[in-house]
Amino acid sequence: MNKSVSTILRSRALRSFHAVSRYPRHPLSTMAKLELSVPDLTLPDGNKIPMIGYGTGTAWFKKTEGAKDQACIDATKTAIRVGYTHLDGAEVYNTEEELGAAIKESKVPREKLFVTTKLNDSDSKSISDIPGSLDRSLKKLGLEYVDLYLIHSPFFAKGDKKLLQEAWAQMEQMAATGKAKSIGVSNFLKSDLNAILETCKVRPAINQIEYHPYLQHGDLLEFHKSKDIKVSAYGPLTPITRAKGGPLDGYLESLAKKYAVNPGEVLLRWCIDQNVVAITTSSKEQRLSDMLRIFTFKLTPKEVEEISDLGKEHHFRAFWNHIFDANDKS
Repeated sequence: MNKSVSTILRSRALRSFHAVSRYPRHPLSTMAKLELSVPDLTLPDGNKIPMIGYGTGTAWFKKTEGAKDQACIDATKTAIRVGYTHLDGAEVYNTEEELGAAIKESKVPREKLFVTTKLNDSDSKSISDIPGSLDRSLKKLGLEYVDLYLIHSPFFAKGDKKLLQEAWAQMEQMAATGKAKSIGVSNFLKSDLNAILETCKVRPAINQIEYHPYLQHGDLLEFHKSKDIKVSAYGPLTPITRAKGGPLDGYLESLAKKYAVNPGEVLLRWCIDQNVVAITTSSKEQRLSDMLRIFTFKLTPKEVEEISDLGKEHHFRAFWNHIFDANDKS
């Protein structure tokens, strides 16, 4: 078989595969005999989290609770069917009922899924009574436990480390009850993490942050490594979805051509190659399937470094702009 024909067939196969995850899949395409497993990252507490997660955040966010969003339910069911077993939600998204409905209707055994939700710290009722907040989330999800429970942000404390420590003590209680298999945080910076680490009995398993080449947070990743805290990234596709026209465009296109994928998959792989869990979303089955191609290739260390270096030439923060100054890269 000549090289060009081989390349075409490989590309077609990659486009039509379905990942083999932690539960039996429907039959693969007769053309594509490609079987993949979504790898896990081991958390400090020994639990394992799949390296890619399906998010029910920005795309499905509802300002208030109300009628269920059937589109969100259907999209989440599609993600599960394609091979996403890591499902990421939050109290503040007002889509926990949709996530729960999708889980129930998918008929996938609970133990085969990894479900994350987050405490709405902007609600005084939730942050003052974390056990009650988790119980409400579990009721909406229709679950007895979540695999990962996060404090959504540190901003409720306004820099008061005692408030952060008190909230974390309640999170530790949730882990002790078994209602949260692992506990962690989101949007925390070094000062916030240090406050918790001063008094914690259980360190945060993970910190979920906006992370992409245009927002690398200085030495925050290295800090996490030094404290044995894992990292997950939301907004990993920001350079091509919200900040197109930056210094990365050309290089991402060249790498996409090299690996027979698209630029978004290169960005997801950039996270994976740094042991950062990637959280992404889509309502389109083909797009969801395509994104799982990130497990068919690996960037070279030089390519990871080049993406990072080019990313540092341009700063762009997609979320929490009302909290941070325009040029704040922390």
